[in-house]
Amino acid sequence: MKYAASLTILAAALAVSGCSILPAAGPTTSAIENGADVATAEGLFARYEIIDVTPALVESLRTRPLDSLLVTFGDNRPALEPVIGVGDSVAVQVWEAGAGGLFSGPLVADRFSAGSKSATIPEQVVGPDGGITVPYAGRIKVIGRRTQDVQALIETELAGKAIQPQVLVSVTKPVSQSATVTGEGAMGKRVPLSGRGDRLLDVIAQAGGVRTPVAETFVRLSRGNRTVTVPMSTVVANPRENIFVRPDDTLTLVRDPQTFLAVGALGATTEVPFSADGLTLSQALARASGLRDFQADPEGVFIFRYEPAAVVRRLRPNSPLLASPQVPVVYRVNLRDPQGLFLTQSFRMRNRDLVYVSSAPFAELGKVLSVFSTVTAPVAAGASLYTVTQ
Repeated sequence: MKYAASLTILAAALAVSGCSILPAAGPTTSAIENGADVATAEGLFARYEIIDVTPALVESLRTRPLDSLLVTFGDNRPALEPVIGVGDSVAVQVWEAGAGGLFSGPLVADRFSAGSKSATIPEQVVGPDGGITVPYAGRIKVIGRRTQDVQALIETELAGKAIQPQVLVSVTKPVSQSATVTGEGAMGKRVPLSGRGDRLLDVIAQAGGVRTPVAETFVRLSRGNRTVTVPMSTVVANPRENIFVRPDDTLTLVRDPQTFLAVGALGATTEVPFSADGLTLSQALARASGLRDFQADPEGVFIFRYEPAAVVRRLRPNSPLLASPQVPVVYRVNLRDPQGLFLTQSFRMRNRDLVYVSSAPFAELGKVLSVFSTVTAPVAAGASLYTVTQ
């Protein structure tokens, strides 16, 4: 009987402290609420912000500042008359007014043929010194100049040497006036830019288009020492983000499937792809098979997310976590309130969000009673056997 009494005492202790030692899918609602601040020797230390989802919050997040190509780089059209740069391939053709000159053939006996009056100088790549070589004119500096300016310069250098020379300069391979398109979402190509100006989608189309789903593709534009990444769907949906591409720009098309994590007292604990643009919390819960009827706490629906400090500053101006560029935030939704159901239809999910539903207190109590039953069952069986034998 002493052994049975000891087991009874152990079971009672387990019932008191069972919530902290029993298996669980994650923290309870109260643990999340109480864990936002942790006590240290210096005082309370904030670990994350807990923010209730309200209509005002949904509207504020709808207008959250996002990375923008337009804001970062502007939308300035490039020069209509591009200049020659290092690496460009340049061809020069010279005409003379009469035969027998430097670049024209001699007169021939046939009265119907006066000989060639032009010569083509082989294609040259503009060297590091920014020049090309033209016979009888020497080294001509072409870098930073328009083709018509180079033509006039060569004609001046040939004056008095050739017979009224006329020059035509053409850039056959405009390497310096091109942009690079690369990444797993593109074919990978250097695209020459036209004089009229080419927008981002034009350049991507010239490079072969996008090979990955638009909803999973991000455009990363690198210009100088700045790089900005925006969703491809943003560029397609907002014409203002379809900015002009500049020479030497690098466009990288990155495939990054949009997903969220569903954990806790849900029908399915898994990583779920968005499969569409603009996924809401209600759709996310549905894709996770909803809340478990006999385990989930409707008041304990949380979305764990890292928000930019600029967003949190509007929501919690006095937050002690604003010193970090990314602030951990826990958004809380109460689905016992009918308004919470409306809010889930407006709350937009973000890539890498974690949706967590805590277990109801009754579910935790059920676990304790289950363990209690497991511990006391042998005692009860032994007591029954003892009674029978007596």
